[in-house]
Amino acid sequence: MKIAYLVNTYPRASHTFIRREVQALERVGFSVHRFAMRSDRATLSDPEDEAEDQRTEHVLEAGKLALAGSALGWVLRHPLAALRATATALRLGARAGARARHLVYLAEAAHVAARCDSLGIRHLHAHFGTNPATVALLCHQLGGPRYSFTLHGPEEFDAPQALSLAEKIHHAAFSVAISSYGRSQLCRWSDVADWPRLKVVHCGIEPWRFADPAPLPAKLRLVAIGRFSEQKGFPLLIEALGQAVRQHPGLHLTLVGDGPLRGEIEALIETYTLRRHVTLTGWLPEARVREELAAAQALILPSFAEGLPMVVMEAMAAARPVIATAIAGLPELVVPETGWLVPAGDALALADAIDALAETPLPRLTAMGQTARQRVFARHDIDREATKLALLIRNAADA
Repeated sequence: MKIAYLVNTYPRASHTFIRREVQALERVGFSVHRFAMRSDRATLSDPEDEAEDQRTEHVLEAGKLALAGSALGWVLRHPLAALRATATALRLGARAGARARHLVYLAEAAHVAARCDSLGIRHLHAHFGTNPATVALLCHQLGGPRYSFTLHGPEEFDAPQALSLAEKIHHAAFSVAISSYGRSQLCRWSDVADWPRLKVVHCGIEPWRFADPAPLPAKLRLVAIGRFSEQKGFPLLIEALGQAVRQHPGLHLTLVGDGPLRGEIEALIETYTLRRHVTLTGWLPEARVREELAAAQALILPSFAEGLPMVVMEAMAAARPVIATAIAGLPELVVPETGWLVPAGDALALADAIDALAETPLPRLTAMGQTARQRVFARHDIDREATKLALLIRNAADA
C-alpha cells in the first residue's frame, strides 16, 4: 500500500521520531513517500538524517512557477472541489488571522494532491496539527486522499482554536495523540461524536540500538537534551544547578542541543560561575547522544511544556533514571521506580531532586535504570507502535 507522510520541515535533528516511524511502517509493508515543505539540511549532522533528506520530496524546492502550474492544473480539473477547499482555507485563515498564508497552504495542497494522484497514494498522514494538518485537510477537500495526523504538543495545545483543531479532527479519517494526556486535550477541542476516532499511538524507540547499556558512572553527571527554546526550561536548570553545586561540587551537566536561548543560557552559566560544571555540545548525531547518555547517571528535563519527549524514552532505554517535570504525558512514563517528578518552574525542586539522586546508592540507581529500561521497551517499541498505526491506516483506506 502506498501512503505519504507530510511534514513542514523534514528531516530535523529534533524530529528523528518521524524517521523511525516511517521506517517502521516500511518494515511492515508500506511504501512511504515523504513530503516536506522545506529541508533543514544545513543543520543536519546525523548520517541517517542526511540519507532521509535525500529520500524526501521538498515541495518548495520545485520553485514558485512549477508549484503554481501544478496547483493550477489540479484546480482546473477539479473546480467544484477547489471552490469548497478555497472556502475552507479562507475560514481557517480568518480564525488564525492569516488568510493570505492559508491561500498559500491551498496552493501547496493542490500540488500535493496532484503528486499523490500521480504516485498512486492512498492515504496521507501529517505530523503536527499546525500547517501540515492544514495542508492535509485542504488536499483532501481538493480531491486528494483521505488523511490523518499526529498531534504532539505543546504547540498545538497552546492555540487549538486558531489552529482549527476541531475541524481538522472532524474531517480526518482518524487523529493520533502520542499520550493519553494528549488525547484528553483533543477531546476538549473536538466534538464528542469525533472522540472514537481519537487514537493513542506512542512515538517509539528502536530497542536494538540500546542492546547493552553501559554501567552507571560513579561520578555525579547529568545530561539534558533538547532545543534551547522557552518551553524546555533550560535557563531554570542552570539556576537549579547553581544551587546544587554548593552541596555537590563535583556535579557536571552536559547540555545537548541548540536554539534561540543559547545566548541566555551561556550568560547564566557565567552568572552562576558554572563554566567548569556545564558542557554545551550543540546538536549531536544519535550515536553521540547515546554516548552522552552512557556517560551520565541520569537525564534531567526541566520542561515547562511538553508532549512526551523522545529523550526520556531514549534515556530509559539506556537504563538511566530520569528527573523530569510532572507535566503533560511525562507521568505516564516516569514513575517513582524509574526517577523523580518535580513541579514545573521550581528551581529549588529541581535542585532537591538532584540532591536525592546524589544521595541514592549506585546499586539502587542501577536498579531504577533497569526498571526504566523494561518500562520503556514495554510501552514504546517503534515496531509495535507502527503496527498500531498501520492498522488504523489500512482500516481508513478500506472504509
